[in-house]
Amino acid sequence: MHTDAERCIRAVQSKDARFDGWFYTAVLTTRIYCRPSCPVVPPKPENMSFYPSAAACQQEGFRACKRCRPDSSPGSPEWNQRADLVARAMRLIGDGVVDRDGVPGLATRLGYSTRQVERQLLAELGAGPLALARAQRAQTARLLIETTPLPMADIAFAAGFASIRTFNDTVREVFALAPGELRDRAPKLPGTSAPGALSLRLPFRTPLNPDNLFGHLIATAVPGVEEWRDGAYRRTLRLPYGHGVVALTPAPDHVACRLSLTDMRDLTIAISRCRRMLDLDADPVAVDAQLSADPLLAPLVAKAPGRRVPRTVDEAEFAVRAVLGQQVSTAAARTHAARLVAAHGEPVDDPEGGLTHLFPAPEALAALDPEALALPRSRRTTLTTLVRHLADGSLQLGVESGWEEARARLTELPGFGPWTVEVIAMRALGDPDAFLPTDLGIRRAAQELGLPHTPAALTGRSAAWRPWRAYAVQYLWATDDHPINRIPG
Repeated sequence: MHTDAERCIRAVQSKDARFDGWFYTAVLTTRIYCRPSCPVVPPKPENMSFYPSAAACQQEGFRACKRCRPDSSPGSPEWNQRADLVARAMRLIGDGVVDRDGVPGLATRLGYSTRQVERQLLAELGAGPLALARAQRAQTARLLIETTPLPMADIAFAAGFASIRTFNDTVREVFALAPGELRDRAPKLPGTSAPGALSLRLPFRTPLNPDNLFGHLIATAVPGVEEWRDGAYRRTLRLPYGHGVVALTPAPDHVACRLSLTDMRDLTIAISRCRRMLDLDADPVAVDAQLSADPLLAPLVAKAPGRRVPRTVDEAEFAVRAVLGQQVSTAAARTHAARLVAAHGEPVDDPEGGLTHLFPAPEALAALDPEALALPRSRRTTLTTLVRHLADGSLQLGVESGWEEARARLTELPGFGPWTVEVIAMRALGDPDAFLPTDLGIRRAAQELGLPHTPAALTGRSAAWRPWRAYAVQYLWATDDHPINRIPG
């Protein structure tokens, strides 16, 4: 979008927050870059230049605006609605892969050469992987400086910097303030309710309807791994350097996030995974506009706009749970999952509540005895085959996965029909166009609305909803009075 100067100028002059994260405005006279909704008086059009990423602005010598804090805007929705090389690279950078494994590790995960990855990122984002990762480190550092009492040395390494000197130099360059000055300028926030916990705010594009988003996570919560407590959805997190516990509470203009981590180096990836699970980088205006063009869907969208797709913090975990949920009730699926957790999950301590385990990793489940599973024989085969392929790496479902390739690999496994493949594509892979025409709830809702309700006919009608059919699924599911569609009172 940054190449359409007239459109960008109109967005800046109207201070349109819908475009925050889509592009950045660099002011040539002040050498500052801003988000489109910056509250200051817009500069003259001839003094504006537009960039596709904060990293590109920083490379050109612009520093972040102290008023609008462009580094804290929601991420671009582009990276979660595409499955090409650039989008997959951005998702991996968000997961901290460059900080952990360098650019060669990023390229290996993507299956391309380092040069190919760098060339495509430069062409689309105006910055290479190192600059993009550096911008993310600066953003994480600012967040920790302003919202936590952590010592600066701890913040430097938690944000992914290799040294305190690099941390200091980067913060000064990007924000035109020393780390201590940033902290002095920040408003004093109330302390966290638990020792060692970090309290953060996760921004999103409005509107956001939390009912089905949190309702789905709560209704399907696996005992010991997830719970609803004191108005917050809480769960354990398996992370590269350790584990964590997160509590997420919906608020009108943000999602409150309280994180406890065994290793602060996992902070960036924990935030990234929580944002992904809650679909916070979505563009609800674009989604709802497309779906509202269908006169039969329009009343559903108008009644409760801003529905998101509930996703996951662990793609392998969700795939296992999707198999456990085949042809059984939500309660039965939770029971099956809880048994796996109790038998094979890694114990964790949770001083705040009732979380007891991490969901078992594929490597742990690959060794289980099929005869110990209280499942039909065919589903035992489906589950054991799935975890074996996940454990040996022959099946990849991470953020780097190509959606169609992953679908093809899943379809080759025994017991994976269209419903299971598409629900994994929707909630684990993150494909915004995944669709479930064979789902009983979808077919019932379609019939009640006057839509075609046979799978083939409904698939044909849904072509007009593309590329947002996963969101259409949420609106159709929401017509049913089911616990997944509401937050407990």
